[in-house]
Amino acid sequence: MNRGILFGIGAYVFWGFFPIYWKLLQQVSALQLIGHRIGWSFILLMVYVWGARQWGDFKRNALTSNSMKIYSVAGILLSVNWLVYVWGVNSGFIVETSLGYFINPLLSVLLGVVFLRERLRLMQWIPISLAACGVLYLTFVYGRLPWIALSLAITFGLYGFVKKLSPLSSIYGLALETGIVFPAASVYLAVQGINGAGAFLNQGVVVDLLLIGAGAVTTIPLLMFASALKTIPLSVAGLLQYIAPTIQFLIGILIYKESFDLSRLVGFGIVWLALILFAMESFVANRQSVQPIPELGEG
Repeated sequence: MNRGILFGIGAYVFWGFFPIYWKLLQQVSALQLIGHRIGWSFILLMVYVWGARQWGDFKRNALTSNSMKIYSVAGILLSVNWLVYVWGVNSGFIVETSLGYFINPLLSVLLGVVFLRERLRLMQWIPISLAACGVLYLTFVYGRLPWIALSLAITFGLYGFVKKLSPLSSIYGLALETGIVFPAASVYLAVQGINGAGAFLNQGVVVDLLLIGAGAVTTIPLLMFASALKTIPLSVAGLLQYIAPTIQFLIGILIYKESFDLSRLVGFGIVWLALILFAMESFVANRQSVQPIPELGEG
């Protein structure tokens, strides 16, 4: 197994265990968690860029009018995605958050059809239709639209679409995205701190270290995946991306004992069947080509 695949697997496994990390900070509000995740991620990425002596290159490529516009949208979408994900995990909806990342690849294909006028192969329409049936069935089972899953899939799908139009690398892109929303996050955390509602420095050393560590758990898998991008073919990446939601799903069921009865199994089963068909079709269509891999990330 080559190094790129190992890095790719490592990144997705890392993302898969995210729910356990956020559960350790369950007593902190989701807004504060995202504020710290944005802040410490930006700081760590800037340290990386500076330490790698890439500041001049970053400034030259990132601080342009076009990049600022694109990454402002990307930053907002990513922040909303992170907020919904962390809130969902800490509110007992890990299984539903995993559903969002299961259906995300199929939604991304649809976004390509709608916005980029891409044409789908006939065998791609079958899994997309199946997934839609699965979501409709789960809506009936839940008694409500699975809005957490759909919100995650839509925001991350749109984020991926915006990133497809972006000119920067993964590292530069995330640094600029978090930098753009960093002022708002900092002001919010400062206000919370002044009002005595801030978690940082008020809930013990462990909580403080975990909040600071939010930057590391965000950037480490990204760096691993960025390394994997150089050698992993698109077909392999398409298969690896299901590792994270699968782990998250198992964590929700086995560790946190979330409800998952037969009726929900049927709904998820329909979505999983759609993904199997989609992955097989994509693998066959791309097995002889090595193409650039789209920007990906979890939670």
